Amino acid sequence: MVFSNFWEYWIDSIVVLLLALAAAFAVVMLVILVASLLSRKFPWVRELGRRIRRAWITVIAIGAVWIACAVTEPAEEQWWPALSRIFLIATIVAGSWLLAALVSFGFERIMRQEEGADDTGPEGRRRHTQLLVIHRLMLVIIAVIALGAVLFTFPEMRAIGTSLLASAGIVSVIAGLAAQSILGNLIAGIQVAFTDAIRVGDVVVVEGEWGRIGEINLSYVVVYIWDERRLVLPCSYFTTKPIETWTRRSNKILGVVLMDLDWQVPMDAVRAKFMEIVETSPAWDGRSASALVVGSQGGFVTVRFVMSSKDSSDQWDLRCEVREKMMTWLQREHPQALPRTRVLIDEPER
Repeated sequence: MVFSNFWEYWIDSIVVLLLALAAAFAVVMLVILVASLLSRKFPWVRELGRRIRRAWITVIAIGAVWIACAVTEPAEEQWWPALSRIFLIATIVAGSWLLAALVSFGFERIMRQEEGADDTGPEGRRRHTQLLVIHRLMLVIIAVIALGAVLFTFPEMRAIGTSLLASAGIVSVIAGLAAQSILGNLIAGIQVAFTDAIRVGDVVVVEGEWGRIGEINLSYVVVYIWDERRLVLPCSYFTTKPIETWTRRSNKILGVVLMDLDWQVPMDAVRAKFMEIVETSPAWDGRSASALVVGSQGGFVTVRFVMSSKDSSDQWDLRCEVREKMMTWLQREHPQALPRTRVLIDEPER
């Protein structure tokens, strides 16, 4: 008897719920069909559908169940306000998930187009860095707004928030929070991105280590060291301390090789051999090359070889090549030019 009464009482709700789920399923299939048709003309629609499918299906399903419950018997029960709040929170969370997926898809598509342009120069790195930071900042903003919306569904939190915002001490509270290390790094991360101090892909020397800027996050920067180590530094480091960058306005760079040689070194032959080496090297960009004696102290002269390359990677290879080939050539052709120490021994008086 009890079961019969229960069934009679809830039959309408169950029927409406099933109809709502069927309607939601029909909407999902219709959207998938339209997206499939659009993807024939716009290929990116297929990728967008794949990226947001679970999020928007979740939003539709929650909305369908919520509406079905709101127009049937559950809305008349004492526990309906609590259940309605759960539906509202679930909708906020699912909607934030959908919005974050849409934002991520948009930014990733823009960055993919930037990479397709094959712009690896300073301007391209600047745009790529700013897009990364804006993307992460947007995701953080969405998460904060969603968390605030969820908290404000509770009357107690709404009252606290209203009184806090209305109080005269709110400015000092915000200032105190901003002074903290975490929020300070967040602000520094935005400053790093938009002041163009460093960019993803820049070659830098930080803490005595040579590497490339690999990641710029909202609170920290990762430097990829040449030997595959990773140096993680807070964003505030790059706004408060000097750093050495090799790619500020251009990737082009000059390199130097210094060799201490004997005074008998034939500079004309050395200079001719050096030019032969750099002119046949694919790492030389043809801008600059010179061999000069820049020091003459003690029993040696210092010969400086200067050469240019299109970027730091080629420059490293070119310097190693010049150093190795010049050393081998001097050993073979002009051994008298190699550094040596002379000792003069006076004959004893008889």
